[in-house]
Amino acid sequence: MKKIFEPLSTAWVAVISHKLRSFLTILGVVIGIAAVIILMSVGRGAEASILQNIQNLGANMITIRPGSSSAGGIRGGFGSAGTLTLEDADAIAENITGINGVAPTTNSGMQVVAGNQNMNVMITGITPGYLDINNLVVEDGNPFTQDQLDRYQKVALIGPGVSDTLFQGDDPVGQKVRMGNNIFIIQGLLQSKGESFNSTDYMILVPLTTLQTLMARSVTTSGQHMVNSISVQASDENSIQSAIDQITALLQDRHKIAIGADDDFTISSTEQITQAISSSMNSMTLLLGAIAGISLLVGGIGVMNIMLVSVMERRKEIGIRKALGARERDIWGQFLLDSALLTLAGGIIGVAIGWGGSYLIARSGAVPSLVTSDIVILAVAVSVGIGLFFGFYPAWQGSRLDPIQALRSE
Repeated sequence: MKKIFEPLSTAWVAVISHKLRSFLTILGVVIGIAAVIILMSVGRGAEASILQNIQNLGANMITIRPGSSSAGGIRGGFGSAGTLTLEDADAIAENITGINGVAPTTNSGMQVVAGNQNMNVMITGITPGYLDINNLVVEDGNPFTQDQLDRYQKVALIGPGVSDTLFQGDDPVGQKVRMGNNIFIIQGLLQSKGESFNSTDYMILVPLTTLQTLMARSVTTSGQHMVNSISVQASDENSIQSAIDQITALLQDRHKIAIGADDDFTISSTEQITQAISSSMNSMTLLLGAIAGISLLVGGIGVMNIMLVSVMERRKEIGIRKALGARERDIWGQFLLDSALLTLAGGIIGVAIGWGGSYLIARSGAVPSLVTSDIVILAVAVSVGIGLFFGFYPAWQGSRLDPIQALRSE
């Protein structure tokens, strides 16, 4: 047991014998590790926040929009042609298996006036199923009914951001707003979705049929009613691809698209978006880690410099140990252990500081931050690895010293 702990004891004595030098050596590693932890945690936090916002749009969502895709997945003429209709949505609801609901929507930007307050808002025409598919909750009032949709009633649901702007904190339910030349009654207040992707906080929802009657161009030459998008909720994750394949075949048939020709619609799913974002964010996180790793490289060079100085100072000790029978690998191992101990200490302190910094960043609300176990393990492993890598050459130099020359050096 003594033989095992003796090198550790020697390494500890070497570290505390030169406190200032050891502190400065550790400081470089601490700064590098803390930077890696903070930057990578910011990358992970941003990824988690974006993915959570996408999931808030609704589980197992499939979105169909007008426009085809060109080479490389870059959409050409997206949304410019009225290629999707309310009748397409009805056909999907009737013919596609493995789905829970279908929600066509159409959008139009308008100025909305309430009393002496006004604002420009995106008006979205929806069907009753839209709320369930998109995880929207009416916090106050009532959602739309199918009867209101069929009777083209001028009623609206508004987000909390719109309510705060137009009604200044008053209860909006039952009040009237003017959209263009039309008066709408506020029927419900939506629960806040926060600053998320496609949030409804600053949107107004009205019955789809009502909005279509207000738009200058909402009917195709064949008499079908155009929509801007169709949302479909698959029954579960395993049904997503099957539903996409069925929808693609159905729309190709309805739109008379020839074999080999480009589709006049684009289908995407939250699963595909999530995978693409995860891949991009992982690359960004690694890039942030690599940038922070530059400071670790500088710290490693500092470790090598200090260890070379330590070898020169301890030449007499090396000579005595070799004269007493110490092998080269014993000397080599001792200096490697000294180097690893310094960087391990720096790594542990750096992890603590980085974790604390990430926590403060997350608490400030400026940027989302998330420290995961793999980041911590990677940081500690890298710190020890730097000690071994940059300590190798000084350790090798020390182990190669001739004992006679080493004893003469004092």
